[in-house]
Amino acid sequence: MSLGFPNKKATYTKKANKANLGMDLEEAINDTNSYYLSNDIAVIHKKPTPVQIVKVDYPMRSKAVITEAYYKIPSTTDYNGIYKGKYIDFEAKENHNKTAFPLANIHPHQIEHLDKIIKHGGIGFLIVYFSHTDEYFLTPFEVVKRFWDNKEKDRKSIPYNVFKEEAHLIKLSYMPRLDYLKVVDELYFKKD
Repeated sequence: MSLGFPNKKATYTKKANKANLGMDLEEAINDTNSYYLSNDIAVIHKKPTPVQIVKVDYPMRSKAVITEAYYKIPSTTDYNGIYKGKYIDFEAKENHNKTAFPLANIHPHQIEHLDKIIKHGGIGFLIVYFSHTDEYFLTPFEVVKRFWDNKEKDRKSIPYNVFKEEAHLIKLSYMPRLDYLKVVDELYFKKD
């Protein structure tokens, strides 16, 4: 007996929208941070981007619309907070390149910022998502800095195999969605 439904399975394709690059990674991290906060594990938040509002239109008294705004200063990194008494600061990057992570995706002020975090005893890293392989890596800042410092005389990217060998895979799960603090525990809070 047919109910009028086609026998074919529905297939869906996700269009790449360049305006939303990194939004899936950001959403996974935000969900994870909400889990950490609600379970009293850590307090880590996305940093707001400082914006200067220049022009506002009022089409109706109750509906103001910002029509012109500029970044006040370059934002440092995406996330910061505290975990087990240590300050944590990190940048999240989504990468669509199959063989490497271009260093052009990182800004000099972000490198300087993370360098200062490390020098003052904080924990700094990048979470890099390789969309082609659907892998999330917690990448210690020292790995990124090594390539950054040699980019003028060496290559201008970090090869994928470096992530496989020197970064740490973060497994996607249900709760928390992207448990990066599990990797932080292994790297920075090892018990002797």
